[in-house]
This record gives sequence, structure tokens and C-alpha cells, in this order.
Amino acid sequence: MDLILSAVISLGVIGAVGAVVLYFASRKFNVYENPGIGLVNDVLPGVNCGGCGFPGCKGFAEACVKADSLDGLFCPAGGMEVMSKVAGILGREVQSAVPMIAVVRCAGSCEQRPHVNIYDGVLSCAIAASLYGGETGCTYGCLGFGDCVESCLFDAIHINAQTLLPEVVEDACASCGACVKACPKNIIELRKKGPKSRRIFVSCVNKDQGADARKECNVACIACGKCEKVCAFDAITIENNLAYIKFNKCTLCRKCVKVCPTHAIPEVNFPPEKEKPPVTVEENEIRN
Repeated sequence: MDLILSAVISLGVIGAVGAVVLYFASRKFNVYENPGIGLVNDVLPGVNCGGCGFPGCKGFAEACVKADSLDGLFCPAGGMEVMSKVAGILGREVQSAVPMIAVVRCAGSCEQRPHVNIYDGVLSCAIAASLYGGETGCTYGCLGFGDCVESCLFDAIHINAQTLLPEVVEDACASCGACVKACPKNIIELRKKGPKSRRIFVSCVNKDQGADARKECNVACIACGKCEKVCAFDAITIENNLAYIKFNKCTLCRKCVKVCPTHAIPEVNFPPEKEKPPVTVEENEIRN
């Protein structure tokens, strides 16, 4: 009986000592977390897309709480609605951000960019790009295996069954940039969404010289320079045999669209231009 009692007392003493040690250890190594982090994290979308530049929504919440201002901090998945809530929690102001959207800068469909070989391997753009240039003569264009689709957490990009090119669903795109990072050919870019979702951009990334680029794809940019010359706003540059439109300078005048000989500059979501009525004989006589 004494032996059992001694064992019980010994275990009790050991447990008490352990509890004391754990108590002081927890106080010693306690990590304080600002309660504001949890409040901010609760209003974030919780998709952990990484579009904000931080490792998940929790990382973004910590950055918002620790920062002196919200300048340069933005949640693309939540947009201004979420950022307004974050600003309200932290008692700070948030500047309105320019809405962005993912843009596919390749128009080389099967009709425009004929296949010259058949890829027989793992259906992954990253793997295919590391092995060779692709199934067409253009080594810069889309491979069409859908790494961008798999990377999207918002179901905002799909491969068109006819063209084999990715297409962005505007209402679903959160401009997180996941598809941009996933594309080994760098044909997807985040650009300004534009007023009424209207955009103009060069839908080509082919850097081969004009004649070669045109042989590889009918709608390739040939760096002829006509778009650059007609632009009155210094929004277009020609570099490495490729034209590029700066969305922060483009006024959407569409003059470049009209002069492009290969139709490499699409105009997205624009209404059709009204046809000018034919000049009558009387008007012609007056002008002359």
C-alpha cells in the first residue's frame, strides 16, 4: 500500500513540476499576434492566390497591419470592396487601384499557325517548353496544354477547343497573376482592364524578323513600324522585332489597329465603327 501511495505522490510531484515548467516556457516563448491581423484576414477572400505578392491571405493581413499605410498593398481577388473593408478595420485610407485583367498575347490559332509536327509527351506546357519549341514553326507562341488553366483558382481561363488558345473570362478574372507565372512562353500579361473593358494590345510575342515571323504565323507582328508612326501619344515602341503598346499611355484611339498589315492588334469590346455615308455628287462638287 505504501509503495502505491509513494508512486502516486511521485507521479503527482512530477506532473506538478512539468506543469510549472510548461507554464513558464509558454510565457517565455509566447508569440504575440496583433488581433487586427485576424480581423483583416477574416474579410479577405481566403483563396491564397498570391496575387498580392505575399504568401497567402494571412501574410497579406500581417503586411497590412504592420504597414504605416495601405499604399502599394492591394488584394486583386477581393478588389476595392475588400480593400475598403480592410481600410475600415485599420482606420486608414486606401487609394483606388486601376482594374487589371489577364491578356493572352497570342492569336496564332490552328488556321493562322499551321502545325508542322506532333508532340507526343506529357501534356504540360512547362515540360513541352523545356524540350522543344512547339508543334508549329513559331517557337514563341502558345503551346495550348493548359498550364494556365490549372493554375487559375477562379476558373477564369479556358482553352478554346477550336483555336487551342486560352481565353480569359473577364467577369471571373481576379488579376492574381497565377496564369502569368504558369505560362513558360510568357504570352500572358496583366494589363489595364480599360474603360468599359475596352483594350488594345499587340497579340504577338514573336521576336523573329518580319519575314520569318510572317512565315510562321499569318497574324504575327512584323515590326513594320506603322503603328508606332501613327501613334500620337508615344504609346507604342518597337524593340527586338516586336511592337508593344504601353497601356498607361494608350488612349484607345485605334489608329494603330487600322494600319497594322497583319491584324496583330486586336480591339477588344469596342462597338463596330459607324460607316461614313458615301459622299454625294453635290458634296464632292462643293469640296472641289
